Amino acid sequence: MPVSIQALRERRVSMSKELRNLVENHTGSAWGAEQQIKYDELARDIQSTDAEIARNQRVLDEASHEFGRVQNRADHSGLSTDEAHANVTMEKSIFNTWLREGQGALNEQQRQYVAQRAASVRNDMSTDVASGGYLVPTDFATQLIEALKAFGGMRAVATVIGTGTGQQIQWPTVDATAQEGEIVGQNTLVAAQDFAFGMKEINAYKFSSKSVAVPIELLQDSRIDLEGYIHTALATRIARITERKYILGTGTNEPQGALVAAPVGATAAHATDIQYDDLVELEHSVDPAYRSSPKVRWQFHDQTLKGLKKLKDGYGRPLWLPGVAVKEPDTILGYQYTINQYMPVAAANAKTVLFGDFTNYLIRDVMQVMLFRMTDSNFTMKGQVGFLAFYRGDAGSIDVGGAWKSLQQAAA
Repeated sequence: MPVSIQALRERRVSMSKELRNLVENHTGSAWGAEQQIKYDELARDIQSTDAEIARNQRVLDEASHEFGRVQNRADHSGLSTDEAHANVTMEKSIFNTWLREGQGALNEQQRQYVAQRAASVRNDMSTDVASGGYLVPTDFATQLIEALKAFGGMRAVATVIGTGTGQQIQWPTVDATAQEGEIVGQNTLVAAQDFAFGMKEINAYKFSSKSVAVPIELLQDSRIDLEGYIHTALATRIARITERKYILGTGTNEPQGALVAAPVGATAAHATDIQYDDLVELEHSVDPAYRSSPKVRWQFHDQTLKGLKKLKDGYGRPLWLPGVAVKEPDTILGYQYTINQYMPVAAANAKTVLFGDFTNYLIRDVMQVMLFRMTDSNFTMKGQVGFLAFYRGDAGSIDVGGAWKSLQQAAA
């Protein structure tokens, strides 16, 4: 019988408490082999339970998303829940027909619905009428961008905004670390301290998913969730290219990456590994105003995390500790962390760790996604149909006060 997600969470809490007690209560003597074996065993069990919780959560999220999709339509269009459900069901049917067989396969009822929607609120279902893009459901762009968030990385920690158009935005920047109030007496004139504003241009670069080729046999199999399959393929490709640019982008004709924007806060003692002292130096290179933020965290590659889990404090105890309460984050040196697979791994001169408050990194999504269905000879001769999505957005640092900094490895 499957274990409920609540039971899994309770198991996780219990194991996390046991591990934290093991570490935090061991101060009288050196950390030994017996403690390390128990620590490793608990850490493995916690990791396995986390994976099982994530699988269960995805199922719950899917059901919740479908309910939210209907409710959003009802709220947006002033419809009853039943009417909104009927509209969403019709649009899913239209979209599925278009994906599998093209616009010519729509039945009369579907054609009338498309014509009515296009005439009344053209932009609600349309990205490009000439291409047949008006068959894309109203919330396709929102769904795709929500799927991008699931990839984590910078999207999990940055400030994300959505705009209806791709017009350039002038975003103000300011260093508030030196700003301070004052005590004034009665009838005393207050002092002036103006903010020194800068401006950051936020653009809307066009990202392509590249064409996704789908075998005709797959299109003809009604048992396949074709919308989900194509949606995942497109979102995965766009998420990977944007996430890479959000870390490594130069800022010239592409987003500015958080790693590129980060000042070096500390230099590691070695070229190919990270030590406890390196993390402490990086931590204290960031102003306490940012370190005290509830959003402050580490960011690094998964292979870097593997090495950091082996680091010990002055008592020989591991630095990595699991969160105890439900959704409480795991920590290193008391700070939560985010895994980002586009962060470099340890090598000479590489910037391997970011630390600080990333809310001053801005990601801008243009809430218009163009989707195309291609049936030209390049695909037809191979028994395929092609799909292609275009997404527009930008990202960059709006920080001028050193909200996050990097650890740079020593030269070889």
